[in-house]
Amino acid sequence: MSIKSFISCLVITVFFCTSCKTKTDKSVDVFDASYIKEMLNKTAEWQVAHPLHVQNDWTNGAFYAGVFAAWKTTESEQLYNSMIAMASDSNKWQPGGRWFHADDHVICQTYLDLYRSGKLKQDAELLQPTIDSISKFLANPYPYRGVQVIKWWWCDALFMGPPALVKLSRTIGDNSYIDSMDVYYRECYDLLYNKQEHLFARDLNYVVKGDTTDRYEQNGKLIFWSRGNGWVMGGLVRLLQELPANYPNRPFYESLYKEMSARIVEIQQEDGLWRASLLDPEAYPGGEVSGSGFFCYALAWGVNNGILDAATYRPAAEKAWIALNKCVNEEGRVGWVQPVGADPRRNFSADSWEVYGTGAFLLAGSEIIKLK
Repeated sequence: MSIKSFISCLVITVFFCTSCKTKTDKSVDVFDASYIKEMLNKTAEWQVAHPLHVQNDWTNGAFYAGVFAAWKTTESEQLYNSMIAMASDSNKWQPGGRWFHADDHVICQTYLDLYRSGKLKQDAELLQPTIDSISKFLANPYPYRGVQVIKWWWCDALFMGPPALVKLSRTIGDNSYIDSMDVYYRECYDLLYNKQEHLFARDLNYVVKGDTTDRYEQNGKLIFWSRGNGWVMGGLVRLLQELPANYPNRPFYESLYKEMSARIVEIQQEDGLWRASLLDPEAYPGGEVSGSGFFCYALAWGVNNGILDAATYRPAAEKAWIALNKCVNEEGRVGWVQPVGADPRRNFSADSWEVYGTGAFLLAGSEIIKLK
């Protein structure tokens, strides 16, 4: 190794290790059920107390997906009330304003989960804004054309849109939403999935086309964004949770989920986290928590549901959970989260937080606690 490479690795190692201090440094068992529940409530409550973005934004859609999972785990009335305040008071059960954009449908997942929770009066009017927005999305073409050659043209959309459509289908008993989801999902898969690397390009800008626009990392590898692929893995879990067992195309989604899981475990780093750019880890400082949180969630869910081999995947999920807890400060703030963006960056540290990073942590904990 050259002196330059050695210094770079040393700086990255020191930067990460000195910035992530938490209860795990005091010999706390991070797999103890009471500890996990405490951390879910603590991090969720901190995030609710520090709001960011409008409440029906995609960022909060990911966060409240985690809050719902945390509430199901801890039964905290404070968390439940925060979701009702978001849905009813702040948002009036409205999706985001862009009917054509999956980012503005992700919050509908929490609306549907709340509607089905058994704690709300079954008032169909609560779901009507979701039905109206998604119906308009299905009936009309995407209004822009650039890299947006299909309706779900960026890989993040596979967390935002597909689970919303399938949850709506199961809630109101209309399978046409599942059939439409399958069409649009496969379009995205065909456009962005790299069948050699078993990872998704973020969008068409990162698909190799053999011309001067092709993009590569410093080490010559293709660019695969951690959070983007984390969105996909988390979305697959939320999709498989809802898809009927006898749905004819379910095997496609299970196969994709297993294939990506195998690849993700291969590129997990020694500290338990994944770097912002999955195939050039040495060039990026520290683990990136939003992508890593979704990977942890996805792997633990697969073990819990007998889809992934426990001997292979449980150690990876546990290693990730240990590392994720090191990135939560004493107040309950989840750090080491890359800010809003569309590709791997180095602009984050222990003090970098975002609502979707907390959402990923909550989803991870909600599955880790179920590990046998």
